Amino acid sequence: MTKPCSISSVTVVYNAAEVLRQHLESLKGQTRQLDQIVVVDNASTDGTADLLANEYPEVTLLRLPENSGVGGGIAAGLAYAALQQQHDWVWIFDQDSVPAQDALERLLSGLVHLNGTEAITAILAPVCLNRDTGTGYPPLSMRAGRYEPSALKRDQPVAFVDMVISSGSLMRREAIERVGLPRSDFFMDFVDYEHCLRLRHHGYCIGVVRDSILDHAIGTSRPVNFLGRAKFWADHVPWREYYMARNETFTMCQYSPRLATKMFVLERLFQHALGILLFGKDKFNCLRMMWHGFLDGRAGRLGVRFRPETQPPARERLNPAHRKAA
Repeated sequence: MTKPCSISSVTVVYNAAEVLRQHLESLKGQTRQLDQIVVVDNASTDGTADLLANEYPEVTLLRLPENSGVGGGIAAGLAYAALQQQHDWVWIFDQDSVPAQDALERLLSGLVHLNGTEAITAILAPVCLNRDTGTGYPPLSMRAGRYEPSALKRDQPVAFVDMVISSGSLMRREAIERVGLPRSDFFMDFVDYEHCLRLRHHGYCIGVVRDSILDHAIGTSRPVNFLGRAKFWADHVPWREYYMARNETFTMCQYSPRLATKMFVLERLFQHALGILLFGKDKFNCLRMMWHGFLDGRAGRLGVRFRPETQPPARERLNPAHRKAA
């Protein structure tokens, strides 16, 4: 870099009092210090705001009036840190991510390996791993209407990809100003991938810094056995299955409306539905919500339909009046 840059972090939290200390201490201990630490509180009810006020008064708290999900939380945080405060880069996190002390320094070191793409690189991302299970969210690349994990070669300090998860991603302010904020009407799931594809559609690059590792819990999973092979399965509540199916369907049809892509989405949804049948706990409701999510995604019916803290009875969740009101 030719001049010092200003960097802020933005962490989206919801009822995070039990895990937030470890996360914030990891941010405060970075070898490349942050210029500002921002926490977006999605209307927590467990004392998260009190913890921040009493133990971390130096942290900037944005407390939202209601739970707006990951999508709304990241959008609010970026609007403040990037657009209002004008930080050059914004480091995005979930509440359960713990970056190593040199994580930010290693991400910034990737800037010298961009091979002439510095001005159009919108995101520098780490490799996200769950150290307890060895699983992770690999970066993805789009090929022929499908996305697949990208291989990170040892001799390649920075790999250029099409999609990364938001937690741990370092985002450039200029790209956000041009392309816009993540979609708050997604609420959660596929928010990061849609934003990445939008950035790529505008000609920006996304780089993964191979030597930067982020310890990220990636949900609660359990080991299962399928045809003699050990795998990890994560159960989701039915309303979460709705957002997962809806947002992926909408995004893929929006950015690659070809038949091959639609068949790929159907294949993925079928495989996930099979997993629910084999390993899921609330099979019927999860499958039902997946189906409604797929239909709404195809029709472009977005918006925040369900929040974890305010769930109506199952029979009221997807009636026609509810659809039209949203």
